[in-house]
Amino acid sequence: MKLIILDQNGVINQGRDTCIRTPDEWKPVPGSLQAIARLVHAGYRVVTATNQSGIGRGLLDMTTFNSINDKMLRAVQQEGGRIDALFFCPHTQHDKCTCRKPGIGMFKEIRQRYGVELSQVPAVGDSLRDLQAAAKAGAIPVLVLTGKGKDTLAGGELPANTQIYPDLSAVVDSLEIQAV
Repeated sequence: MKLIILDQNGVINQGRDTCIRTPDEWKPVPGSLQAIARLVHAGYRVVTATNQSGIGRGLLDMTTFNSINDKMLRAVQQEGGRIDALFFCPHTQHDKCTCRKPGIGMFKEIRQRYGVELSQVPAVGDSLRDLQAAAKAGAIPVLVLTGKGKDTLAGGELPANTQIYPDLSAVVDSLEIQAV
């Protein structure tokens, strides 16, 4: 099975300094929806793994969070793509959970659900904690320079073997996508 794990904010949709609180605030990163469609047409299962501490901080409720995700899923579908599953951590950093990246709880759940070792699975993110979680879980850490990606790159300390691309579309180009 071909699988790819994507962070949401800064990879699929434009990141913000604060969490996205309404569906109207959700805007795709240029080219990201088409990149997801290319992945799907090439036989990839696309899943997201995203920290959503805004839920734990009371900045948005589950109904609003689901509405934001519905908008994203519809937008992806309109481009001919699909996201198979959404994995998220609603906790704050003070909760000390194992699912919040850089913890690997979401990655363990993905591995269990799909029955796949992550050693050949790219995990795409724009923050250091995305890359750290990917590396600790045994996935391939991939940094995109959208969202917080340029700041993450400038900050250094990237996990070993981190791949770096301008955006999700360039990641897809690197996978030598061939439609099935």
